[in-house]
Amino acid sequence: MEAAEIHIIERCKKGDPNAQRQVYTRYSSMMFAVAIRYTNARVDAEDVMQESWIKVFRHIKSFGEHNSFEGWLRRIVVNTAITHYRRNQKHTFQLDIDEVHATPKDFEAFKDLDFTKDELAKAIAQLPKGYGMVFKLYVIEGFKHKEIAEQLGIDLNTSKSQLSRARRYLQDVLHGMSQRAIKE
Repeated sequence: MEAAEIHIIERCKKGDPNAQRQVYTRYSSMMFAVAIRYTNARVDAEDVMQESWIKVFRHIKSFGEHNSFEGWLRRIVVNTAITHYRRNQKHTFQLDIDEVHATPKDFEAFKDLDFTKDELAKAIAQLPKGYGMVFKLYVIEGFKHKEIAEQLGIDLNTSKSQLSRARRYLQDVLHGMSQRAIKE
């Protein structure tokens, strides 16, 4: 961490509103992108961000300078998004599809196709909530199935099957996107 960033964080630890504003300005858009990835709805991402920033400034004294501040912020946002998901999980509809596993033939069909970052993000955003949460935690954040199961309050095997279903669902979405692109 650079000296200027350490100084701003130290001022935040003392409750300096100008330093808090600087930290917010510097990191808010980056952290909002993390929140939107886990919520898929702007209003929910805004709720997650509101709760996250409250936690950040309430607990900033626990941040150690030897850690990555950006990583610490990201972890707070991801954990807040998980909490938000769990709170609202009982109100969501879960699409249920049969358990499927990718085969080498599935991967062969996509070997020569290139998707942009935006196309992949759009495909991931189409995942049903349960599949999407597990997929993002596993693939993007690098959580293990055991951690995901504990965080979401689900069985370990449910986490694994949700990931498998998410992958198959994504394959179907990306296949549809590629078919539309070929026709155009």
